[in-house]
Amino acid sequence: MIDADEALARLRKGNERFVSDVLQSEASVTPTRRRELVVAQAPFAIILGCSDSRVPAEIIFDQGLGDLFVIRVAGNIIAPSQVDSVEFAAERYGTPLVVVLGHSTCGAILATLEELARPPAEQSRNLRSIVDRVRPSIEPLLATDIARDQAALVRHAVRANIRASVNQLRRGSQGLEKLIRQGALRVVGAEYSLDSGVVDFFDM
Repeated sequence: MIDADEALARLRKGNERFVSDVLQSEASVTPTRRRELVVAQAPFAIILGCSDSRVPAEIIFDQGLGDLFVIRVAGNIIAPSQVDSVEFAAERYGTPLVVVLGHSTCGAILATLEELARPPAEQSRNLRSIVDRVRPSIEPLLATDIARDQAALVRHAVRANIRASVNQLRRGSQGLEKLIRQGALRVVGAEYSLDSGVVDFFDM
């Protein structure tokens, strides 16, 4: 298994290919590759990303079958099931890298901002589980000058939410904390631009 630095480099190069429209993942989705994976898998990165249909991790990183262990949930939020899924992949497959992948103009962020602007009695019960997990990273921004500019508020809120999810994973379980202390696991944040297709890695 490769280490976290090499895994990150592979994702960067894959995204560069995606942006340049010079893809190579077709070589990794052949019947031969599928048969190779019947017995076992060894994903080199775990991607915890948003469910948004415009941000499929395998495509934007130009990876094929068996390369990525992908967990998708609206707003790339962290709940116990997400922590458990990350811990499962990291421990079972020795995957060295976790990327929390958010994206520009995230619908879950927009929905949370809209809900917070409504009176409590008018807020949606169906969105509560998402809103309650996004709220702590966004509310501090509402008390700053950033809140005066809606576009800037959304940009900062997306980043704040990614950072919050990264921090929750880094401190989310004894298993993950142990792997991180041992240098066997690295958790980073990243934001995908819907406009350019570029993934910006940060909170390294």
